[in-house]
Amino acid sequence: MPVLTRLIPSPVVVDIRPGALDDLPGLLADQRISASGKLAFAISNGSGQALREKLAPVLPDADWYEVADGTIDSAVRLADDIKGKRYDAVVGLGGGKIIDVAKYAAARVGLPLVAVATNLAHDGLCSPVATLDNDNGRGSYGVPTPIAVVIDLDVIRDAPVRFVRAGIGDAISNISAIADWELSHRITGEPVDGLAAAMARTAGESVLRHPGGVGDDGFLTVLAEGLVLTGISMSISGDTRPSSGACHEISHAFDLLYPKRCALHGEQVGLGAAFAMHLRGAHEESGLFAGVLRKHGLPVLPEEIGFSVDEFVRAVEYAPQTRPGRFTILEHLDLSTDQIRDAYADYANTIRS
Repeated sequence: MPVLTRLIPSPVVVDIRPGALDDLPGLLADQRISASGKLAFAISNGSGQALREKLAPVLPDADWYEVADGTIDSAVRLADDIKGKRYDAVVGLGGGKIIDVAKYAAARVGLPLVAVATNLAHDGLCSPVATLDNDNGRGSYGVPTPIAVVIDLDVIRDAPVRFVRAGIGDAISNISAIADWELSHRITGEPVDGLAAAMARTAGESVLRHPGGVGDDGFLTVLAEGLVLTGISMSISGDTRPSSGACHEISHAFDLLYPKRCALHGEQVGLGAAFAMHLRGAHEESGLFAGVLRKHGLPVLPEEIGFSVDEFVRAVEYAPQTRPGRFTILEHLDLSTDQIRDAYADYANTIRS
């Protein structure tokens, strides 16, 4: 008998609205994630403390663990601290680093993970990947998808607006990543998961075409939903292909070549996506990307995040080495240093005109 359907790993709860954090205890109990309230909360020692003060009185049986940074060492330490204490679940309450540490720790001890995002800087809050710093730079570790995702728009608005803008760049970059995936299918025969591609593309297009801005609840809801859908698309495909192409290779190159100076992930991938669309000859789309990025206060030129043209050219040249085996427009064109420089000059002139 043919397989008539497939199971999709996804959260049992996605709650995106103003005031969602106020209802967290009830949500956890109603969904039978933690009727007892016996939870391990991972928080930062900054903004997480204020939220702890708000939640601790209504979750008296929860324990709170401060996470120092987004390293593999911190994730292992957290797992060791919570192991054997009979928690119902781990709650990552914070930005991407805190949630990724909590994801890894929860996976290591076999507990479900509830992601409570305090900013929308990137699409990792619902993905099956934990990105953690290690001795070799940065690594991606496969983990289960969060069992629940809670995003309180009141909390999101209190975060620095730069983090929301970065999430816009990450969401829009999906469109460039899908174009790379389809290119690889045509050239190398790599299979494309149509459902994962459709979900990631829809998430990117919904943000790209939305008329609102970072101060609007409607726009923030669409952005948050887009980032969640992108994470689920990665669960469907089993890797980061739906959201990671040349745009992310360029960003990873910035991280590796200039670790002390790199910008936010979403800022770099947004710029990388606009340039990658230009490289594939989609100049109208590249211009649209640049226009939307500018509208939301994101960089479209490397000097806007502190890099010279020479440094950007070096990053683009190095980028394919960051994802061996991944085929994108960069691997397809295999440009020389001078060709990258010429392509960038054309890109810069086009978006300035």
